Amino acid sequence: MQGKVWKFGDNIDTDLIIAARYLNTSVPSELAKHVMEDADPQFVSKMAQGDIIVAGENFGCGSSREHAPIALKAAGISAVIAPTFARIFYRNAFNMGLPIFELKEADEINEGDVIKIDMDSGEVINETQSKRYNFTPIPEFMQELVDAGGLIEFAKKELASQNN
Repeated sequence: MQGKVWKFGDNIDTDLIIAARYLNTSVPSELAKHVMEDADPQFVSKMAQGDIIVAGENFGCGSSREHAPIALKAAGISAVIAPTFARIFYRNAFNMGLPIFELKEADEINEGDVIKIDMDSGEVINETQSKRYNFTPIPEFMQELVDAGGLIEFAKKELASQNN
């Protein structure tokens, strides 16, 4: 994964990721139109497919809505990096196939930097600043969920392999 960084602060809650007024749908493409709208009304028009959000502590706090990682993924965000994530968001992100990475040095990455995430080496590489950081390893099963595209796709593949 490689993309341009968009920075957000601490305690970005699920209502900032996708506001409750849009929860009358669970259609990913509709949710994507409004991702991060209350934090930055122009975000969707500025970001590009594959971009990466880097945030502060406790990203995804608030309600347990699965709409938040669905909206981020559908908008084209390839990953979210933060020092810590709210536990329910952490699990929902993996269940939806959105890669997230815990990186204590996230505050050293600036908006506009281009970063690369190397899953094999466990590194975040800041191409702009020529710096490398090791992220907290993702449990193997959680990585399998991301690779499959989320929990539902993972379960479908498991079921198919059992039927063969």
